[in-house]
Amino acid sequence: MTPPRAAPPTTPSATGNAAIGARGEEAAARLLAQRGLRVLARNWRHGGLELDIVCDDRGTLVFVEVKTRAASGPARPDEALTPAKRGKLVRAARQYLAAHDCWDRPCRFDLVCVVHDGATLTLEHYPHAFDLTASLGGGDAAWQPW
Repeated sequence: MTPPRAAPPTTPSATGNAAIGARGEEAAARLLAQRGLRVLARNWRHGGLELDIVCDDRGTLVFVEVKTRAASGPARPDEALTPAKRGKLVRAARQYLAAHDCWDRPCRFDLVCVVHDGATLTLEHYPHAFDLTASLGGGDAAWQPW
């Protein structure tokens, strides 16, 4: 019998980044709730796919990606929403819709950028952060996955 493998050691930097990311997601969830969105799920996972926050905005499902970066960092948070990341978000959203049998709901993708400078967090919410009409051939503002 093979002994179980130990998890790779976490570095202090990785642990610190995870804590900062969790703090950013918590602040993003509060911001969304203050703006009238109802948080349905946080860190929803299916296989290797994850949705940071899923909300309801007056009948529209909103899949929210949260990107947290340091104010002194080399890149802005919105620069992390690459085409590859958008593709993963779409696949995760499809899994969420299938798991909750809500294919008939209009959907959109939002981005919340969190910049931290020590204890201070600055948040920006971008509704409709990206559009899928070109890749899916649709023309509606609210994304439909079929």
